[in-house]
Amino acid sequence: MVRDWTAVIPVKRLSAAKSRLRGAVPAARHADLALAMVRDTVSAVLAGAAVAELVVVTDDPVAAAAVTELGARVVPDTPGGDLNAAMRYGADEIAGLNRFRTVLAGDLPALQPEHLDEALGLFEGRSFVADAAGTGTVLLAAGPGEPLDPHFGLGSAVAHAASGAKALTGDWPGLRQDVDTPADLRRVLELGAGRHTCSLLRDLGLTVSCAPAA
Repeated sequence: MVRDWTAVIPVKRLSAAKSRLRGAVPAARHADLALAMVRDTVSAVLAGAAVAELVVVTDDPVAAAAVTELGARVVPDTPGGDLNAAMRYGADEIAGLNRFRTVLAGDLPALQPEHLDEALGLFEGRSFVADAAGTGTVLLAAGPGEPLDPHFGLGSAVAHAASGAKALTGDWPGLRQDVDTPADLRRVLELGAGRHTCSLLRDLGLTVSCAPAA
C-alpha cells in the first residue's frame, strides 16, 4: 500500500542546539555543525519516495531559510515549549490528524532515503524506531485518526513502547544514528555522512574524506 507521508522535524535555535556536542568543532562553528546536520537530514527525507511534504518547526531564521531552500515548509514554534510540544503541533495541528505523519530527529546526517522509505513501509499503526543505543527514539509515526503522543527524552524508546507504539526494526544504521556526542559524530563519519556535514568538517580540517550518505 502506497502512502503519502507528512514528515515533521523540530529544530531548536541553532545557538542552543546540541549542547552535549560542544567541543566537537571550534565553538564559533558549533551552530554551523548543527545546521549542516539539519540540512543533511532534510535533504535525505525529501529525497525519498514516501514523504510528500516535510514540515520544519523552528523559530531560528537561519535554519528556516536553509530548509526552505531545500524544499521544506517552515512553521514557527508556536507552542514554544519542549521538543514533544513542537512535534505534536507540527504533526497533529499543522499536518492534521487526517494524514499519515512521521516525526524525526533533526540530527541524522547519515540518513539514507531508501531506509526511511523502508521503515515507513512497515507501518501498521502508531510506531517508532529506536536509536542505535536502543534507548532513545529517532522516528515516531502515526496514521489518520491517531494522535502522535510523543514521549521523546531520556528513555523514550521504553516510553513509546509503554504508550502502545510498535517498534519497527530493520538494518537502517543511518536512520538510527543520531548525533548527541563527539563519539556519535565519529560514528556518523564511519557510516557516511551527508555532503553538508562532510563539507563543514573538511573545511575545519577534522576529516579528509567521508562518503556522502545522500
